[in-house]
Amino acid sequence: MSILPHNIATLAADVIKSASSKEWYVATAESCTGGLIGGALTDVAGSSAAVDRGFITYTNKAKMQILGVKSETLRAVGAVSEETAREMALGAIAHSSSHVAVAVTGIAGPGGTADKPGGRVHLATATRDGVFEHRQMDYGDIGRDEVRLATIVTALEMIISAINSG
Repeated sequence: MSILPHNIATLAADVIKSASSKEWYVATAESCTGGLIGGALTDVAGSSAAVDRGFITYTNKAKMQILGVKSETLRAVGAVSEETAREMALGAIAHSSSHVAVAVTGIAGPGGTADKPGGRVHLATATRDGVFEHRQMDYGDIGRDEVRLATIVTALEMIISAINSG
């Protein structure tokens, strides 16, 4: 029995099934979720057939060192941006054997600014074939846990979409 909410457990199982059927591997690059997406995926029995690795890059330094996010990008637009999410996803592909990667960076809360409010999350998927998708989600001030859970759902949906389009 999964320790995850039913909707997340179901989506994670769908990711594993879809990736396994294509013999694809998945990587995660996570900031505001702190490894929860990878945890949801590896909670599924048989996930070793589809999960390659996960990167928890909470700090800007980790994003640069581990995923190759450019310091210029972080200076120009910050960590919570489409550009950073894109570089994180591409870095996860480059530093893994995965066919698809998902990256998340955002402000789970509390906090935020007028330009980058709490609940804003940028998600990106990238495939080894060069397919890219970005979503900016504004979940709102719904609380840290709820933002993180909503982000997991969106990330898993994006992985499934990337696998199905590949």
